[in-house]
Order: sequence, then C-alpha cells, then structure tokens
Amino acid sequence: MATPGWNTARIPDQGGRTAVVTGANSGIGLVTARELARKGARVVLACRSEARGTAAVEAVRREMPGADVEFRPLDLADLSSVREFAASFPYERLDLLVNNAGVMALPYGRTADGFETQFGVNHLGHFALTGLLLPRLLAAPAARVVTVSSGLHALSNLDMGDLNSERKYRRWIAYGRSKTANLLFVHELARRLGAAGTGIVAAAAHPGYAATNLQSAAVRMEGRTGAERIVELGNRVFAQPAEGGALPTLYAATAQGVAPDSFTGPSFLMWRGAPGSSWRARWTLDDVAGERLWVASEQLTGVTYDSLGR
Repeated sequence: MATPGWNTARIPDQGGRTAVVTGANSGIGLVTARELARKGARVVLACRSEARGTAAVEAVRREMPGADVEFRPLDLADLSSVREFAASFPYERLDLLVNNAGVMALPYGRTADGFETQFGVNHLGHFALTGLLLPRLLAAPAARVVTVSSGLHALSNLDMGDLNSERKYRRWIAYGRSKTANLLFVHELARRLGAAGTGIVAAAAHPGYAATNLQSAAVRMEGRTGAERIVELGNRVFAQPAEGGALPTLYAATAQGVAPDSFTGPSFLMWRGAPGSSWRARWTLDDVAGERLWVASEQLTGVTYDSLGR
C-alpha cells in the first residue's frame, strides 16, 4: 500500500532518540542522517572515510546549526573495525540503527577477513554490527533496525554452498545475492526479536533508482571513463534524486505502524514515488534459508545474538 504525500515533513519528532546511519557521508545515507537530525535525533554518521564523514557532518551543521551529529569511523569490510565501533559506542541506548552502507557490482575482491567484498560489506558487516549493538538496542523503548536492500535482490537467490562466490563470480549476481541476504537477515531477525518479546522492529527498505555514487563506484575503480559518463547520464535522466531515494528508509525508520519484516520502497514500479509496501522474491521469506544464513553468518563473523536464542 502506497502512502500518498508522505514526505520528510511527516517524520515524527525524533527528540531524545539516538540513531546510527552507516554510509552516511553521501547519497541516501546522508539524506537519512540529515533528516533525522532535522527532527531532533542525535545522529552518528558511521563512515569508512574520516575526511568524507567529517565533511558530511560539517555540511549538516551548516544547514542546521546546532544539529546533534557526529562522525565515528566504521569500515564494514573489516570486522575489527566493526568491533571497535561497537565497543567504543558512547551511548547507553540506541533507538535506531540504519544499515545503509553498501557496494554494488564491484570487480572480484575480498574484505580484510577474506569474504567476497559485496557479501562481506553488504551483509556480514551489518550482521556483525547489529549483533554487537543489540544490547544498546534492547535498552531503548521501541527501537528499530532498518536494513537497506534493493529491488535487484531479484537477480539471484543465495547459493548456500558458495556464499563467497568462490566457484564462479559474476558481479551483478553477487550483488543480487548480497541484497537477498539483507532481506533474509531482516526476515530471521524479525522472527527472533518477536519470539524474544523485545519490542524491537526489524524492517527493510530500498531506494528504487536513485542518483547516488553507488552506481559509478565500480566503473570509476576500473578507470572506465566512458562507462562512468553513461552511468552519470542515466542518473541525470532517469533516476530520482537522493532525497527521493531516502524516503522509503526514513518511512521504515520513523513512521507509525511499520510492521516487522516489512519491505518499503517507491510505489511507482519500485522506481520512484511515495514510499509503500514493495514486492519481494518469495525466497526472501523462506524460514529455513533465513536460519541457515543466520547460522552461517554467526560462524563466519564470530558474532552471536545470545540474548535472542533461536
């Protein structure tokens, strides 16, 4: 169901709430952090680059002097960085965690811990971060965890026997698998949070086609200037701005009545428009697959959600 007219003006007051937004130095992450701060939240911009993260904080403060925003370093491609972020988190409670950061269609690579980069950053890094911050989330009334997936999860189900794409790597299939993993993570997390009676809502969102740096990162990394120009042209002609792409995330993070394991996206062809309930592939609602991915993720990261049980 679409929510006609829903925009940032309808975000409820966030005063007294603490939020973490990963990858908040640009694109929909920056818009998400900015709009949460505009509504009074204390927002931690969790970013890999100190220079870009600090610049994002300064940009928000220029627009909104007095905004309660800060940068803290987080590299989701390095589990030691994830652990350090969680261990040094200075606030006793966390009301909102937005797992926004991600990479898309990169050449084959590995994280610091040896995981295929897209699976490692998009899923495993956020799985570990959420688990390590769970005590802070449990300390907050009505906390939420929002994980940003993509309509391109439809490109592929997971291959549970080859989570790190070691047998064969196709960059877009690997991206689709990582976004499927995001949705399966939310599915199983929501089930466990509900079974434990925590009151925490785990939900997912996707931006549709939004003009951000995500699309051009891979071709820029490879020095493909012609392809980079084509991507930039597509962003200008077809994509909605980052402000529009952030609306589903902001809705899932703040609107009343957001259901556990819901998937919010743009209502027009999953591309643009007001946020609403989005289609998702049936394999992202598979209980058995969700549990298998959960167990594998605990084994790979060494992070367990002991307080939730099974």
